[in-house]
Amino acid sequence: MEVTVELIRTLREQTGAGILECKQALQAANGDLGKAGEALRRKGFAQAVKRAERPTTQGLIESYVHTGGRVGAMVELACETDFVARVPEFKRLARDIAMQVAAMAPAYLDQGEVEPGESRPAAQVCLLQQPFIKDNSRAVSEVVQELAAKVGENVKVVRFARLALGE
Repeated sequence: MEVTVELIRTLREQTGAGILECKQALQAANGDLGKAGEALRRKGFAQAVKRAERPTTQGLIESYVHTGGRVGAMVELACETDFVARVPEFKRLARDIAMQVAAMAPAYLDQGEVEPGESRPAAQVCLLQQPFIKDNSRAVSEVVQELAAKVGENVKVVRFARLALGE
């Protein structure tokens, strides 16, 4: 199948990858958008793993207060540059993660923080292992990695807090 400009544009809108990367992925996948998108995601995740050790000194703190004002959450989402912190997708992810914290009440950020003797499963008590509330097929950590791959920087959740009346 011939790789058209429309196919490249569609794949670029879906993945955020560059024009050349999209064209090469489509050629390798014989014009199949699904296969090309998956190949770009795998490549992006591989690059995100390499960036994971880079310092994240920028970012933002986002809050979410549930309707009625009985539950609220704050999340610190970090990145490498202030430019990325101002990108709408970054702000949206911070808001979604704050909403996740308010709704799911995780006790820990990641499995490394779980105290000995904790009997609940990691997918219940660890924020990064929980199913993402807006897409249950992916974990929160996968959504964060996907954004990191899209923006080309190290992105991570640093900390969070949740408040609820009566708790």
